[in-house]
Amino acid sequence: MEKFVIRAQNKRSETLRRSPRKKIKLEEGERMKEEEDEVDEDAALVEFSHPVPWQKIEAEGLDCDYALLFSKEEADQLFKQLEEQVVYSTGEEAKVQVFGKVYKIPRKQATYGDAGLTYTYSGVTRSACPWTPTLASIRDAVTRTTGQTFNFVLVNRYKDGQDHMGEHRDDEKELDPICPIASVSLGAARDFIFRHRDARGKQSSRQIEPVRLELAHGSLLLMNPPTNTFWYHSLPVRKKVLLPRINLTFRRIVLGSKK
Repeated sequence: MEKFVIRAQNKRSETLRRSPRKKIKLEEGERMKEEEDEVDEDAALVEFSHPVPWQKIEAEGLDCDYALLFSKEEADQLFKQLEEQVVYSTGEEAKVQVFGKVYKIPRKQATYGDAGLTYTYSGVTRSACPWTPTLASIRDAVTRTTGQTFNFVLVNRYKDGQDHMGEHRDDEKELDPICPIASVSLGAARDFIFRHRDARGKQSSRQIEPVRLELAHGSLLLMNPPTNTFWYHSLPVRKKVLLPRINLTFRRIVLGSKK
C-alpha cells in the first residue's frame, strides 16, 4: 500500500529562509544608495518575495519540500506561454536507451539552459537551448523562493494520462550533488510515486512502502539530497486523466564535471 507522508513546515531550511525583499529590509545598515539601486528590481519581484507555506515530505532517506508557487491564474498563463514557446525534441533526441534497446520517449521533451551546457541520461546527450522568456521567469521565481540557483531545465510534456515516466533516479554525474532538483508542475494534476531502491522488484531486500504525492497545477516540489540516492521516482499511467501537463525540472549542472 502506498504511503502519503506530508506535514506542515513552518520554518524552512536555511536555503529557504529569506526572500530578496526581506533581505533588503534586514540590511538597513547598508548605504541608502545601494537600496535605491535595488528598489526597481525589488518591485518587480514583489509577487514572489513572500515566503510560500512549505510542507515537508519525509521518509527514510527521503527529504522533499512541497508548495503551491503560482496561483491558478498565474499557472494558467504560464502554461499557455510554454505551449507557445517550447520546442520539443525530435528524431534521436526523442528516444532513450534502456538495457541496450532504444525506445521512443512516451512524452515530449525539451532541454533549455545556460550556453554550452549538455546533459546525458538514458544513453542520449542533450544540448541546452537558450532560455525562453517564460522559462527564465519561472526559473527566477524558483530561485527567489528557494535561494537556490539553476542553470538547466528539462521540460516534459504529457498529452494526457497515457503519457508517463518510468522509475528512475536523477543521479547523473554532471549534476551538483548538494543542489536540490526543483520540479514545477503546470496543467493536469498527476500522481508522483517514490519507491525506495531496496524495495523494488520481486527480489527486494526490504519492505518499505512507496510514497505517493499528487502534484498540483502551479506547484513546486523540491527533491533535496539524499533523496535521489535512495529513492526512485515515476509518473505512472493514469487513464482517467484527459488533459495535458507540463513539468519543468530545474537542475544545476557542474561545469567541467567528469561523466
